[in-house]
Amino acid sequence: MGDWEGVRLHVVTGKGGTGKTTVAGALALALAAGGGRVLIVEVEERQGLAQLFDVAPLSYEELRVAPAPGGGEVHALAIDAHEAMHEYLAMFYRLGRAGRALDKLGFVDFATTIAPGLRDVLVTGKTYEAARRRDSSGGFSYDAVVLDAPPTGRIARFLDVNSSVTSLARVGPINRQAAAITELIHSPRTAVHIVSLLEDMPVQETADAVDELHAAGITVGGVVVNQVREPHLRARELTAARRRRLDRDAVAEGLRAAGLADDDTVVDLLTERAREHAERAALEKKQREVLDGLDRPTYQLPRYPDGIDPTALYELAGTLADQGAA
Repeated sequence: MGDWEGVRLHVVTGKGGTGKTTVAGALALALAAGGGRVLIVEVEERQGLAQLFDVAPLSYEELRVAPAPGGGEVHALAIDAHEAMHEYLAMFYRLGRAGRALDKLGFVDFATTIAPGLRDVLVTGKTYEAARRRDSSGGFSYDAVVLDAPPTGRIARFLDVNSSVTSLARVGPINRQAAAITELIHSPRTAVHIVSLLEDMPVQETADAVDELHAAGITVGGVVVNQVREPHLRARELTAARRRRLDRDAVAEGLRAAGLADDDTVVDLLTERAREHAERAALEKKQREVLDGLDRPTYQLPRYPDGIDPTALYELAGTLADQGAA
């Protein structure tokens, strides 16, 4: 059993460029392993999940995108604000086809422009519906829902948008729907996992997001340290390289053993590269200490220099599962 037993909605966020969509996909596969049925939801209209799973562009329809080890399944959904608005109008105002007529008049674009938070209401509402939906036997349609959420800079505001709706619509079905979504987001059934790199800005945004989520009363899940590169040198050698005291004779001997030229120019180049590597390793160690200080479960994923293909995605899912994330 993983670290997040009882969690139904796994929200994955992170600074842009940290690989949060990749981590969300790997987490969905890990959660579905062993026969589970998991839905992964995309909300930023980038079709990142379609590229990740190597499938046709996703639509506002839940489609199976990948099998999981042990007979599980991952389904995916790209939430479109227009389609979500049609559902919203049909659910609360019984407009039906009239809602689509409004769309032709530009109503949705107009509404989401003058009230930017409305789009987030629609997105979180659809995610909530998927997380609580039950099948004909009374069980949940999905064992878990993974939300590939907006970046850390606006994650707390995005998740808590329905709190504002309850204050504006104090009675009626809209108020009840918003209150139910808010209750799920603030309950132990939801956890927000944050993806970071061992770099200054992603680590700082991770720390800021943890503070904001705690202040909002939203459960912070794990911190996923992505694209980790293991040092090529031992600790003593890293220290020597940073101080420009790496044993040049040993470097030259290694070159000769490999059948390469051991002239001073090559040795100089290698010792300089070793110094740069050691400096980066020291910076990454410092950033790791900051993340460790957040006192959240931490998972580590390796860097794939050639990019993420389906094989790598399954390997990442296995790594997350082995570390207890699923």
